Parts: sequence; C-alpha cells; structure tokens
Amino acid sequence: MKEVKIVEEGIQFENPVVVQGLPDVGLVGTIAISYLVGKLNFKEVGHIESKLFPPIMVVHNGELKNPVRIYSNEEGLITILSEVAIPPPAVYPLAEALVEWFEEKDVNLSISLTGFPVANRLDIDDPSTIGVGNSKEAISRLKEAEIDPMLEGFIVGMYPVMLEECKKRGITAISLLAQCFPSYPDPEAAASVVRSLQRLTKLDIDLNELLEKGEEIKLKARDLMRQTNAAIVEMQKKTEQSMPIMYG
Repeated sequence: MKEVKIVEEGIQFENPVVVQGLPDVGLVGTIAISYLVGKLNFKEVGHIESKLFPPIMVVHNGELKNPVRIYSNEEGLITILSEVAIPPPAVYPLAEALVEWFEEKDVNLSISLTGFPVANRLDIDDPSTIGVGNSKEAISRLKEAEIDPMLEGFIVGMYPVMLEECKKRGITAISLLAQCFPSYPDPEAAASVVRSLQRLTKLDIDLNELLEKGEEIKLKARDLMRQTNAAIVEMQKKTEQSMPIMYG
C-alpha cells in the first residue's frame, strides 16, 4: 500500500500547470493559494491522504474536509493547498507521489510558492521574489517573466525534493521564493509571490483584499504557523549535518 494516496475526480486537462502552496516559512504558499482559491473560480477536485499526516480534518462552512486538497479552474490551472504542516517523514513520500501524478497528468509546469526568511523583514515594505528552476527550460521561463533567479544559496524542505523529482522525470519545475518573516505568517510576501506567479501564467487577480486583510489573515494562521515552525525545526535538525560547508 502506498504511503501517500492522491484521490481526484478524473481531472482531464491538456498539459496543465500545477501550483503548490504547502506550509513553510511565513506560510507564503498556503496564504497565496488560499487567496487564489477563495477569489477565483476554482473547484475542489480531489485531496491527498496519508497516515504520515497528522490526524486532523478541517471544517469549512459546516463541511468536513481533508486538510490537503486539490483545486482546479476551467483554464487548466491546478492548485494544491495544505492546511496542515507536512511532517518531515512525509516529505519524500509526498513529493514522489505528487511528481508521479504530475507525470500521469502530463503536467507542463510545476510551480511551488514559498518564502525565504530575511532578518530585516520589518524594514522591507515591498518584499521581492526570486526563482529557482530545475532545468534550462525553467530558467528560460523565469527570464521571460522577468523574475530574478537565485544565484547563490540553498533551499531546504519539501520544494527542493519536488524540484529534483520533477527533474528526474523531465518535468519543468520552478520554485518562487518571496522575502518573508521566518516565524510569522506573511500576507505581503504571499502577495509578492502571486505577482510573480501572474507573470508566469495567465492568472489575473486583484491583490488588494489580500493586503487589506493582512492582520486578519495573520490571526487566522497562527495555529498553522506554530505547527509549521515545529516541523521546520525538526527538519533543520536532520539537515544540519549535511549543510554545505560554505554555508555552515
């Protein structure tokens, strides 16, 4: 039996784009995807199950829902949203299951939305976003969208695994990373990453409400941020020994 099971309602698109927003630093991706799904015409089309996930279900408008859900719109954009922190033991099984599913769906492009923590975030009014691509094609797409690439550094967690797994299967993949707070929900960073996403896709969305409701979003996301911070700490402990020497 597979450790991760993807349950979906027969999604049939030609060369779709898949955007992931999983809990990470600043909850950038989760906030971004939640806003997209809430504002645009996205329909829930599936979910992801695993005994590696915490035993949690969520309730929205009186309806019980799986915390890791799949949505799509009529234009063939698929989004994956998680309202629960992904435990470190689930990272590799989840990444492998998702990329295998991407291959089955003949995905044209995988885009992950996340953040990179900066110590002086309080002094930054307009967070910037950079990109990491897993191939020459991915880097070319970043260049066409006028998104600066990450030139030096490293990324830890779910998304580097996703980039590598996609590369193994010949799937073009990009991670968009916005400057963000290390341990607090960051709606402004989420808005920044969505602006870059719009340049990579045909997506058109007004971000005013996301920025106006920033404080409300921060309050709602506190519990998920606590879960995510605990998962990040555990993951960091496991990666400290393998951190590149030049960054140690």
